[in-house]
Amino acid sequence: MLDDSRTAIATVIYDQYKPESMEDRVPRTVEGAVLSIADKADSIAGMFALGLQPTGSKDPFALRRQANGIVKIIAESKLPMELTPLFELALRGYEGTEAVKKFASEFQTKAGRTKVLAPIVVFMGERVKFYLHEVLGFAYDVVNAVLIAGTDNVVDAIARAKAVTQARPSEDFEHISIAFKRIKNILRQAQETGKGIAPQFSPQDLREDAEKALASEMAAIAAKVEPLRAQGNYAGALAEISKLRPAVDNFFDKVMVMVEDEHLRAVRVALLVNLLQGFSTIADFSEIVTEGKGS
Repeated sequence: MLDDSRTAIATVIYDQYKPESMEDRVPRTVEGAVLSIADKADSIAGMFALGLQPTGSKDPFALRRQANGIVKIIAESKLPMELTPLFELALRGYEGTEAVKKFASEFQTKAGRTKVLAPIVVFMGERVKFYLHEVLGFAYDVVNAVLIAGTDNVVDAIARAKAVTQARPSEDFEHISIAFKRIKNILRQAQETGKGIAPQFSPQDLREDAEKALASEMAAIAAKVEPLRAQGNYAGALAEISKLRPAVDNFFDKVMVMVEDEHLRAVRVALLVNLLQGFSTIADFSEIVTEGKGS
């Protein structure tokens, strides 16, 4: 039993520095994976706290390699670990140290620590993007769509990318992607021209049958999507979202959003905001390339 324990401990310590590259294997045990992640996160957090993050092609402390290792370990070991809390914990380990006091006094305040954490989160998001596109081979637009909806949970991002890739050939899904592009353009137009958005969307304020039908369909489908999304059944959730197509197509055929009536316009824009926000938690469908078809 003692020999077995020593072997297990030796394995964990040996695997602490794995993977050394994207071609290398990840640690063989959960304990080794956690130790390796902690070691790499500590290095990244410390360097960022000192203002020594990678810039352009310069990465003297190999932080990109260490970040790639974290993403690879989480992905291949399927660890239920989120990146932001990981680095919040790693940064906390540097509170009060002489190095931080000397080189990054702003780190001594909560606002300062948040300022340090923000670029780390962006940095790790770039590494997740690299892993999904360059290592796993997902299409760049699928990766963009998925990561806009969240980069923190690597395993979850991979599952969402797989589901979007599977749903993408569907004609209904393609039409939903086109509709979401159109919605974003309308919302951009409203913002640029200073048009108001109703603070609270109320179906009772809608007038046309097509917009009332869309609001009703949104509520019905959301009730089905939410439990599927919560269970991680993204393929099922996307299949339900694709069923919005007839109501969305009918809305754009029958309803003018940017009307002169200020109140009605604000309500219709709010309806589209609800549609966009309510059904973009798996991926931002407007990012999906639709082969030059109109939007």
